[in-house]
Amino acid sequence: MAQHPESDDFALARVATHAQRHWFAIAVQRFGQVSALSQFLMGATLGYGMTFGNAVLAFLFGSIILEVIMCVVGIVGQKEGLNTALLARWTGFGEVGASLVGLAIGISLIGWFGIQSAISAESLEALMPGVLPVWAWCLIFGLLVTAIVAVGFGGMQWLANITVPLFLVLVGWSIVTELTRHPLDELLTSPPPGPELSIAAGTGIVAGGLIVGAIITADMTRFNRSGKDVVKQTVVGVTLGEFVIGLAGVLLAHAVGTDNVVAIITSSIGFVGLLIVLTGTLKINDWNLYSSSLGLVNFVSTTFGRNLSRTVTTVVLGVVGSVLAAAGILGRFTDFLTVLGVAFPPIAGIMIAEYFVVRRWRGDLDASRAEGTLPASAPRVVPATLVVWLVSSLVGYFVHVGIPSINSVVLAMLLYVVAGKLGLVRGVGRAVTTQPGARPEPALAD
Repeated sequence: MAQHPESDDFALARVATHAQRHWFAIAVQRFGQVSALSQFLMGATLGYGMTFGNAVLAFLFGSIILEVIMCVVGIVGQKEGLNTALLARWTGFGEVGASLVGLAIGISLIGWFGIQSAISAESLEALMPGVLPVWAWCLIFGLLVTAIVAVGFGGMQWLANITVPLFLVLVGWSIVTELTRHPLDELLTSPPPGPELSIAAGTGIVAGGLIVGAIITADMTRFNRSGKDVVKQTVVGVTLGEFVIGLAGVLLAHAVGTDNVVAIITSSIGFVGLLIVLTGTLKINDWNLYSSSLGLVNFVSTTFGRNLSRTVTTVVLGVVGSVLAAAGILGRFTDFLTVLGVAFPPIAGIMIAEYFVVRRWRGDLDASRAEGTLPASAPRVVPATLVVWLVSSLVGYFVHVGIPSINSVVLAMLLYVVAGKLGLVRGVGRAVTTQPGARPEPALAD
């Protein structure tokens, strides 16, 4: 029997109005996503190569870039009530392109899920040496996150409500402990302890550090009640996450003259520092697994015509990611995951250009939204989109003038709009959409 859309967290359906949540609750999750340990490390990287004032400017400019992308993509996700991989079918990609988007999301984020699990496992082993080997901690940590994510958005909200305040308290403790040893005015005015970074380079680091999270922001904002709520939660969550955690890392780097914040934290405050590592990875790893499961569910749905259970898919991916982390294999895939990350930015550019400018399939979304269903059909393949996606990704990978991730987003938007004006944005083939709870239907030819 097919699962009811709500019981499967609306993985292949629009989010129902009654399932939407208050913006502040989602802002807590957004803050938890932004204020991960990686943000701490990013701040240390900037602090090691920049003055405090220049680091503030880098965070400001980078945050503005991220918030604009998050707000625009997030408003589309909120209005349509659809996750990123599902929304892509009618925002330029068609079923084949959307399946590739879902696969890229699934592979990339399950990879990072495994890597984060391995980092936490090493911390647990250091916290309790000799109790269990690292591979066993990998399994325990990974399966714990899997159990929480299997519950769905509600379970992740519960996790964020606990870990976000705890993380802030622990980070505050570590900052006060370390910074009280140094005059604050010296830290604010001292030169960078390492090789100098330009403001442009720092801005690129800030924007690039969360660009994948910006692209898949619809996975979160589809639960918002209005576009204004999307803007409020984004501004509050991202601004606080970037500045509070990021600038703390900047000050710590100036205080101790290194960018290795994890070593600083664990050596200066021991047990509490290790808890910071654990809470910092725990509250980002749930979103890695959640969006990965949504991506894979949509890939299988569009490619094989089978509607998988999001819960079952989450469990399978969580087990696979945990096992690979325990085996130590995922550490070898970092370069591959980095390449996948380059392919993400153009996705946002294409979706924005299609939804707001070209509007080739906007009418289908508008008509079905009024009925609370998915459009009756979707284009099977959109060749122009695949070409724009490929070209923009290659530019992002090989051209390093300015901010590569932003260059590829803007280029994708421009190329897609031009293709639309020239009449090149056309679907080849048509596929009937499987509505939630129904049996898959065969694809139709134009």
